[in-house]
Amino acid sequence: MLDQAAVKTALRNQHVETPSWAFGNSGTRFKVFAQQGIPRDAHEKIQDAATVHRFTGVAPTVAIHIPWDKVDDYAELAQYARDLGVGLGAVNPNVFQDDDYRLGSVCNPDPAVRRKAIDHLLECIDIMDATGSKDLSIWLADGLNYPGQDSIAARQDRLDEALKIVYDRLGDDQRMLLEYKFFEPAFYATDVPDWGTSYMHCVELGPKAQVLVDTGHHAPGTNIEFLVALLLRKSRLGGFHFNSRFYADDDLMVGAADPYQLFRIMTEIVSGGGLAKESGVAFMLDQCHNIEAKIPALIRSVMNVQEATAKALIVDTDALKKAQQDGDVLGANAVISDAFATDIRPMLAELRTEMGLDPDPIAAYHRSGYAEKIVAERVGGNAAGWGA
Repeated sequence: MLDQAAVKTALRNQHVETPSWAFGNSGTRFKVFAQQGIPRDAHEKIQDAATVHRFTGVAPTVAIHIPWDKVDDYAELAQYARDLGVGLGAVNPNVFQDDDYRLGSVCNPDPAVRRKAIDHLLECIDIMDATGSKDLSIWLADGLNYPGQDSIAARQDRLDEALKIVYDRLGDDQRMLLEYKFFEPAFYATDVPDWGTSYMHCVELGPKAQVLVDTGHHAPGTNIEFLVALLLRKSRLGGFHFNSRFYADDDLMVGAADPYQLFRIMTEIVSGGGLAKESGVAFMLDQCHNIEAKIPALIRSVMNVQEATAKALIVDTDALKKAQQDGDVLGANAVISDAFATDIRPMLAELRTEMGLDPDPIAAYHRSGYAEKIVAERVGGNAAGWGA
């Protein structure tokens, strides 16, 4: 029998972190389409993140990207966020945009470039100290475009050395989340191409290093829920960068391309205890809204994660276990399919009402006048975007 109270409690306690960079202008390698009302600095990005939280009630933190969100006083930035009802979440270093990183950052054959990259990673831990952030979220663009360009083994040695330096600098309540990516911008060999490579480095480093799963960073056909289950089982699943893709790392709205996949992932999260606070699994968005309005897209993305989680929470686990034990293949699959087919939106609307929120966050946002307000106020200056 469905325990709606337990489902609602779990949904109240699930937090989805928004990314500061998603509020800026973005696009593809062909074109960045500018929009009106785009934030011009880190403070205005936090204003928009606080707005997403105000209408969803479950997005209480915003990740920052350095130096895109560089300020003189990070403690002040953290206080500014708290005054708006949110907090600063993961700190994301940028070791991929400087010209020095043409041949890589921490894996670069030039020791001076490696030192520069390591110093930036350590700077980001200083920022974590100032803001109270707990997660250092590392993604490396390092890799090779051609066979023979560099030694694959030597690059792994350099990676080991750099990660160890950074790991040793972490505080007792801080951790490193090591992301991976199948390809791009390196097309022959990427230095951290998959979850297995990330997991290997994390195990060697210690318990404060965990794997960050970006749902768009896999080869076609990869069973993401399988690797999620394995990482959960080994207590090495640090969190997610949620997005959706059609072909590669499109960074489209989570659940847009394959909502059934998102549901399957969340089913493994629920089954493996990943919603429990002590699991430490962080649910973060990593998206670029190229043609759609930023804030409504992020509100909708938070709602998509909620819907997938809610459906995972209503899976009839008793019936599922019985069917599995009985070898009832179709019956077991039907239990999963029935949960996914359930219209969970009325329960979520009821939950939002109980939380003092509008049951329709998108409609409430459009009625609020916030979009018109930021268009009128954010005139002049440089709109934030890729590299800003």
